[in-house]
Amino acid sequence: MGSAAVAILVAMFAFCFLGPLVYHTDQVHVFFKFANLSPGAGHPLGTDADGDDELGRVMVGGQASLEVGIAAGLLAAFLGSLWGAASGYFGGVTDAVMMRIVDAGIAIPTIVVLLLIVTIYRPTEPVLVLVIAATSWLSTARLVRAEALALRTREYVQMVRVMGGASPRAVLRHIAPNALGTIAVNVSFQIGNAILILATLSYLGLGVQFPAVDWGNMIFSAVQTISSGYWWQIVSPGVAIMLVVVAFTMLGDALRDGLKSKSRGR
Repeated sequence: MGSAAVAILVAMFAFCFLGPLVYHTDQVHVFFKFANLSPGAGHPLGTDADGDDELGRVMVGGQASLEVGIAAGLLAAFLGSLWGAASGYFGGVTDAVMMRIVDAGIAIPTIVVLLLIVTIYRPTEPVLVLVIAATSWLSTARLVRAEALALRTREYVQMVRVMGGASPRAVLRHIAPNALGTIAVNVSFQIGNAILILATLSYLGLGVQFPAVDWGNMIFSAVQTISSGYWWQIVSPGVAIMLVVVAFTMLGDALRDGLKSKSRGR
């Protein structure tokens, strides 16, 4: 399963970032005379309402979706890992306060926070990365905190305290690295989730802005014309999102299963 996931992801990255170097299309200008053409010679996946080639548009749209998704997933995992490691290591009142903040964040509907922030700030790619990460790190914090609670009783962590080592050193050098397995699994899920969140925001018109494009706003545009029978406009970005998200989920499952097997072996 892990090998299949890696193969799919490598293929999608090559498709999105190397494909435009081979298959050249104009994704800036509008060609109404080529609008809504069905798949065929010259346009393997057809064209959209603006006459843009769907195959080229899926390639270009995938670049923004993958860049924002991966950056947001990694940032969310990093923030959540630091928060959870510190909370579990210090324990007591500090842990209680930090976890209540996490609980409060989880209790607030994510989509409401996302919509509020992206309506205040212009949704550029860096802003979308920060917004998605700011609402996604909470689950990682809880997972890493559970690992930290178990790790802080280990002898090598206790030795740091006995030798007068600083608490940040224990968190960064011992707690967080030894929770790396849990973090790695969570990163895969976070990236897939970030891609879905970006697609949701773009579908609502709050994703990357024109002339940039991503798979979510391609689906939004396709929904406007689906009643006219232009099915190919929604199929290509929909399949792309499905493949990438499923691949990252499969990768996370494979990593989790591998880590469990390794733990049993020990």
